[in-house]
Parts: sequence; C-alpha cells; structure tokens
Amino acid sequence: MAYTSINPYNGEELKSFPVASDTEIEQILTNAHEAFLTWKDQSFAERGAILQRAADLLRADPKKYANLLTLEMGKITREALAEVEISAAILEYYVKHAEALLADETLPFDPERGQAKIVHQPLGIILAIEPWNFPYYQVARIVAPQLAAGNTVILKHASNVPQCALAFETLMSDAGLLPGAFTNIFATREHIETILNDSRVHGVALTGSEGAGASIAAQAGKALKKSTLELGGSDALVVLADAVLKDAAKHAVAGRHSNAGQVCVASKRMIVVDEVYDEFLALYTEGVAQLKAGNPFDEETTLAPLSSQGAADEVRDKIKKAVEHGAVTTEVGPSVPTQGAFVQPTILTHVTPDNPAYYWEFFGPVSMIFRAKDEQDAIDIANDSPFGLGGSVFTQDKEHGAEVAKKISSGMVFVNQPTFSDANLPFGGVKRSGYGRELVGLGIKEFINHKLIYVAADTAK
Repeated sequence: MAYTSINPYNGEELKSFPVASDTEIEQILTNAHEAFLTWKDQSFAERGAILQRAADLLRADPKKYANLLTLEMGKITREALAEVEISAAILEYYVKHAEALLADETLPFDPERGQAKIVHQPLGIILAIEPWNFPYYQVARIVAPQLAAGNTVILKHASNVPQCALAFETLMSDAGLLPGAFTNIFATREHIETILNDSRVHGVALTGSEGAGASIAAQAGKALKKSTLELGGSDALVVLADAVLKDAAKHAVAGRHSNAGQVCVASKRMIVVDEVYDEFLALYTEGVAQLKAGNPFDEETTLAPLSSQGAADEVRDKIKKAVEHGAVTTEVGPSVPTQGAFVQPTILTHVTPDNPAYYWEFFGPVSMIFRAKDEQDAIDIANDSPFGLGGSVFTQDKEHGAEVAKKISSGMVFVNQPTFSDANLPFGGVKRSGYGRELVGLGIKEFINHKLIYVAADTAK
C-alpha cells in the first residue's frame, strides 16, 4: 500500500511516503501505551490546555492547513477553510465540556445498604482509521474526545492524504501533546490486524466504506475489541407539498454538491411529492447548472474535482450501469474540464427498485430524484434504503416536519436544512451506515470504562 499525494486537479504526484516497518509499528504501540500511563492521570485542565492550543494554532494560520486539503484531495478553498474551523471548534468543545461530561454519577440506591456511583475512566490506546474526504475534521472527531477522556490515539489515515495526516500529528505535537499520545502511522492491512490484536489497544473507530467497516469490525470482534463505524449514506431529502420550493431546491443543490458530492451525509436522493415534483425538478436543474467547475484554488470555483481519477471513473461507471437498468440520465450545466478528476453533474430519474442503482451510494455529483405519490409514499421511499445516516424534510409546517422526521429510519434528520455537522451535535447512523456515535457526550463515552464503585454501608452500628 503506497501513501502518495496526487493533486486531483492536474494529476501531479506531490509526495510519497514509505509504509512503516514491523519494528516501527511495535515501537509506536509501546510509545502510545507508555504515554497513556501518564496521560490518563493528567487533569482535565491540563489535557484541555493542549487541545485549546491546537485549536488556536489551526485558527492562527488556517490557509496553511486549508491549502493541503486542496492539494491532496481537491477541496475548494472556501470548504477547506470551513473544515479547518470546524476541526478547531471540535477541539475547543471538549476543552469546555469534557470534565462535566465525564463527571462521576451517583446512582439512586438504598443508603442503608450502601452507596453506588459510576466513574468514567479511560481505557488505553484507541485506533482511528479515517477517510480522505475530510482529512482534518474526521481526525478531530476522534482525537479531541479520546484525548480529552485520557485515552491515546494511533491514526491510520487514507493513503491519498498522507501530508494532511502528518500535518495533524505535527499540530498536536506543536500544541505540547505528550509524545506517543497521538501518532500517525503509514500502516498496511496486516499491520492493522497486528494492532487490533495487541492487548494494549482497546478499540477502533472507523469512518469509511461498508467493505472496510465489515472487515475491521470482524477483526475487532475476533480480538474482543469494541468498534464504532461511520460508513456510507444515501440521504433522503424529502420535499413535501407545502415546502418553499425555491429554498428547498437551493438547499438541495448545496447539500448534494459540497465537497464535489463526496460527503457521507450528502443529499443523494431527492424525494418529492407528485404535486410539486415538476416545479422542484426545474428549479433544482437550474441550480445545478449554475455550478462552476474548475481549479479548486480559484475563488470562483464551486464544483471541485473528485479526490482521484479512480474515484471519478467509479462514479461514471455507476451512472452507466444505472442507465443500463432503465434510469434516465441528464447531464447538467457547462461541460466540466477535461483535465482533472471531474465528473459532469448528473441527474438520474426513473430509478426503480429493480434497478440496483436504487440502493447505491453515488459518491460524486450525481442526484437521484424520485416522484412520490404523497407524503407516506415519500417516507416509504426514504426508508427503502440499506443506509440510515442522515436525511432532511422540507415543509413550512415545522412541527409536522419534525413528526415526519421521526418516521424516517436514520441517525440524523434535519427539517428545512440538509444534513450537516457541527461541533455541538452528535453524528452517526443506523443500518448499513454503521453504529456508535461521534461528537458531544455520546462520542466521548464510546471508549470509556463506565466503572461502578459500590461502598457498603457500615453494618457494625
């Protein structure tokens, strides 16, 4: 497995890194465990001071970090800067809240028998396996809560963003983090199995594909280690009859095409009730046509290339197969550049349940638009998916929208807003979108020993 930076806009190879040796992997494990023995006893204030310095460093020079995102995976500048900021916000969230979230809990219990409380204690080394589409944000979602809790972290990042991985490791070191408490590794698949089987490692958090999640979950289960998985998604964006269609279409265009459509919680399936379907489709098509593909460093660019030529080829192949099974395809907007890993924005209609594409996740600027007979049919179509990550409902009746949201089988549903992530909101899904939660209190408690301490009453009286 090669760890290589390739600029997806021009195909230029930027830098390559050798994989770690077995000896280096063992040393990293030893260093992480030794760091844990010290780090776990640091106060929340001491841990928080380091996380705060890391957040401050990100905000002090955001362009430096953002430029690497654009170079390695093609993210447009505006979105790259936003990713730097949300990463800083996540670090800062746990500076402010970790101590309260992990405070001891006294349980209701008969005082004549004894006293019972739960204490929340760190476990040790946590392995983080992270994807390329948000190279800093995905790492911050694990590193911030786990370091705040007192665990240490080993990061295995995607092979096409090695410079971003090293940049985050350097960031934490520059913030004053104890050596070994957070380490990036250029590991092979065989190394991952070695790490998971090591007794000093207590869990693994993965964000990635279904295949990768199934493999890692199986290895973790065999080693009796806890895992959390954030996998794919094919979010439903449900448009009800009373929605403000201009607003819904505008949100849908943004919700589908940010990060060139390479977002797990992108609005990939637009489900529109029959009476407003035609008008919505026209407005949506008009909005997509206004996207401008080009150099991601250009401020006027609103549609980036995909992360690699291979990713672009895979999306185009899926479109072809969808059409072979009866889907109608419409390419929208000016032709995208022939240079770089671009895919022409595409709308798929007439995608029926007997078409395998009906159940796929398109990781690029491809929209599936479904006509629903009525509200209940829209809900049924939304739930007829192997995925359950995010989703949204558009309606002028917000209370009714919240009731519809309850009926959608998903980890997150937003009313009048496409799914988004925020440092103050939990993140995670159900079904084949994975299990476990990241961020806020749910995230910090995923890899914790929730220990019961019971003190018997004095029976000698």
